[in-house]
Amino acid sequence: MVSGSLECPVRGEMLSSVVPAKATGGNKDLELTSMDLAMKLHYIKGVYFFQPEAAQGLSIHDLKEPMFQCLELYYAASGRIRRSESGRPFIKCNDGGVRIVEAQCDKSVDEWLAMARNNDHMLTHDQVLGPDLGFSPLVFVQFTRFKCGGVSVGLSWAHVLGDAFSASNFLNLWGQIMAGKQVPLQPNSPAHNISQFPISISRKPFSLKKVDPVGDYWLTPNNSKMVTHSFRITAKQLHYYITTYCIHDPNKISDFEIILAMIWQSLSKAREDSGPNIVTICSNNSADKMAMLPSNGMTLSTVEADFCVSKVEIGELAKLIAEKRMDENGLIGELIKGDEVRSDFIVYGANLTFVNLEGMNVYGIEMKGLKPVCVNYMMNGVGEEGTVVVLPSNEKDGGNNGKMVTITLPQHLLLKLNNRLQIDWNIVI
Repeated sequence: MVSGSLECPVRGEMLSSVVPAKATGGNKDLELTSMDLAMKLHYIKGVYFFQPEAAQGLSIHDLKEPMFQCLELYYAASGRIRRSESGRPFIKCNDGGVRIVEAQCDKSVDEWLAMARNNDHMLTHDQVLGPDLGFSPLVFVQFTRFKCGGVSVGLSWAHVLGDAFSASNFLNLWGQIMAGKQVPLQPNSPAHNISQFPISISRKPFSLKKVDPVGDYWLTPNNSKMVTHSFRITAKQLHYYITTYCIHDPNKISDFEIILAMIWQSLSKAREDSGPNIVTICSNNSADKMAMLPSNGMTLSTVEADFCVSKVEIGELAKLIAEKRMDENGLIGELIKGDEVRSDFIVYGANLTFVNLEGMNVYGIEMKGLKPVCVNYMMNGVGEEGTVVVLPSNEKDGGNNGKMVTITLPQHLLLKLNNRLQIDWNIVI
């Protein structure tokens, strides 16, 4: 159940840097797209938990050494933010490196996973770009040793560099190199999204919220205490929800869509019908999920309800989500390409934002041939409307189609949502 954060059991942080094994070539400039700039105030955090047998005998040298070759291929991750004469940010691929963090935890892996899941962020570095952008690493990797001998790999990834799929690919590549597997000799370019919108702007995108200028300190201003909590929904539960509440079109409703509908409706009830009537959906749209040049290849879409969300049948709400999404990538591209290029925006939490990571290969990484026992991803720099991240769960929860759900909301709202999810769906977070 939802509870306050425990006294920090993570201690003894030591920082070092890793750079590419070879020079990646002449300070290349990586131009940032409009979608990159839309996401620049957000940060991705991923945590991978490994039991002692996966980490036994591995020194910090063993964990750091594969990163050198990984950065040779994924060289943009070693870059630093610069500004052009016009003020538009870009990434200078100058081999500045990523930061490695070493830490210890006073608990075992099993003890950590048995606790209320609102503290996974402690296993990642608290990253913000700026105020000196030219010296701020885009990526931190934290290795935390647990008292049982297990280890967690915590990734802090600046969203301006790429989306969660890019971040996950980065760690999977590191794992492949550590395992001695063959990897591509040359980096390949990311696939690009094709906008479904005409060039001219017919309206401003609903999925973006303009915020006060932040200058060179890229942190989302926020007046509420935001808290994050994670919970699992099993494959058996999801099958029951879909077959019971979506009886007209059970095969047309995905796990993600039923989760979205359930949380949207429960939150509307928790807010006593004061909304939200519009939500944002972030899903991956890249044809090449293994591109080594990271990119923000997601599709941002919105769904608007013209009825009372708290009172509608859940199957109808799921059907609305499945059929009435409005793609906003083209609108965002044209807005930020124009006069708003110097403005600052947020996406996560501008509306209640649902991030679909179902297709992400989070359990593709291995240490000594063993997969992580648990993986969690969350977003940082979230606005007050909140964010819900849905990704695959492990195979111990009743089938390999279970989901991990991570919610970030203002603290008072998360407590109310917890009560509604217990009443409506028998889900305890």
